Amino acid sequence: MTMEYEKSHPWLTFRLNFGEAPPIFWAILGECQSKCSHLAGVPLRPDVAQQMHSVYLAKGIWGTTAIEGNTLSEEEVHKHVQGKLEVPLSKEYLKQEIDNILQACNEMARGIRKGEQLQVTPQRIMELNGLVLKGLGLEQGVIPGEIRTYPVGVLTYRGAPAKDCKYLLARLCEWLNGPNFQPQSGFGTLHMAILKAITAHLYIEWIHPFGDGNGRTGRLVEVQILLSEGIPTPAGHLLSNHYNQTRNQYLRELKVASESGGETLPFITYALKGFLDGLKEQLAYVRRLQQEVAWINYVHEYFKGNKSSAVHRQKTILLELFSKTEPTPITTLNIASPELAKVYSALHPRTMLRDVSALERAKLLLRNETGNAISANTGLIEQFLPICAKQKAAGA
Repeated sequence: MTMEYEKSHPWLTFRLNFGEAPPIFWAILGECQSKCSHLAGVPLRPDVAQQMHSVYLAKGIWGTTAIEGNTLSEEEVHKHVQGKLEVPLSKEYLKQEIDNILQACNEMARGIRKGEQLQVTPQRIMELNGLVLKGLGLEQGVIPGEIRTYPVGVLTYRGAPAKDCKYLLARLCEWLNGPNFQPQSGFGTLHMAILKAITAHLYIEWIHPFGDGNGRTGRLVEVQILLSEGIPTPAGHLLSNHYNQTRNQYLRELKVASESGGETLPFITYALKGFLDGLKEQLAYVRRLQQEVAWINYVHEYFKGNKSSAVHRQKTILLELFSKTEPTPITTLNIASPELAKVYSALHPRTMLRDVSALERAKLLLRNETGNAISANTGLIEQFLPICAKQKAAGA
């Protein structure tokens, strides 16, 4: 018997069609998998790991709610993740929207730490929608966590027929948990997890099974699949951030995907490109942290065995200047950080100048072109990197 959605939404085919995918598609997918594995295997200091988790959790939560019109800033969302956000009564509903996504993400993370298997089932998708809409003012007829019984739409798009939504959710989960998304020849768990997550998100958007919160629910399902399949938590929130940063293209890609008759490849390619950009950003951040550790070790090793007060001051200069992105004016070096202010507060300015001169002679400090500002000579630690030719810039 033909179901109504087969006529109104023929693109809901529950089939993958990557046969025409160009080589660049597979290259991007492979690079995403590789970078996720790299990120998962990098040891970080506990405080740094927690900071990284918090920053990207906030980015993901802000992204998925901002798409739907939440006007709180990324900084405010980060404060809420840290438990520090206070808002006036008129904005409590915005905070509640954020808190709902935060609760869902935190529950996923706790479950993963406990070794729980987070399954994609109709009941779980309904549960996530219930969390998304908890405590919010909703239009009449919208029941959090329950499949709708009436037509819905967003902009010009109409969701699947209400009477078919229960079947479609069940069919989607059966497909996602079936052999199509299991590791295959040449494709491991992470490859398939990334494809599975993006596809699940797209299909939930197409089906639109709930009266409200479909977008947030779809993106939460996407996060759950990524995290439960081994993607590290900071990376698990990158896609939501990408969709928000490219909001117009996100909506356009969703529209094109349905109007094309169910061609999923362009949307998945768009998502993969953003995911890869986010992973590159995260790994650059991690590399910077590793350089910091190497610099700290280098400085301590250089002054090993010398515990004089002058060496203590000079080490403080080198360690504090590492984090500066621009050369520090020599005239304000003594107040460039709380630690430097503490070291030089009771000393004559000439003492600081002597320390700077000593570090310059040792080639541990570099002056800028005008000679009035200095920076740590972190190029010294590049000797610890493997020897390789410098890569040419794109288009060179």
